[in-house]
Amino acid sequence: MLSLIGDLLTLYLLVLLAYSILSWLTYSGRLDYDSPVFKVQKILAAVCEPVLRPVRKIIPPVRVGGVGLDLSVLVVFLVIEVLISTVF
Repeated sequence: MLSLIGDLLTLYLLVLLAYSILSWLTYSGRLDYDSPVFKVQKILAAVCEPVLRPVRKIIPPVRVGGVGLDLSVLVVFLVIEVLISTVF
């Protein structure tokens, strides 16, 4: 049972990584709006945003120059990695 939970957390890390990479691509403005990448990102957002939203309330985006750097993905990623390495 613990092995299954560890595998699901590892899968979630991969989904989180894909979501963050696709968000960089879509915000760059180099893709057409009707691109399949936007559809995939919406699916990944439905999975990732319920976890990221509460973290954003605790740790707001950091202003770097004129850009807001969202650290919630990094925090969730690190917490899951610590869970996997210590518990599973």
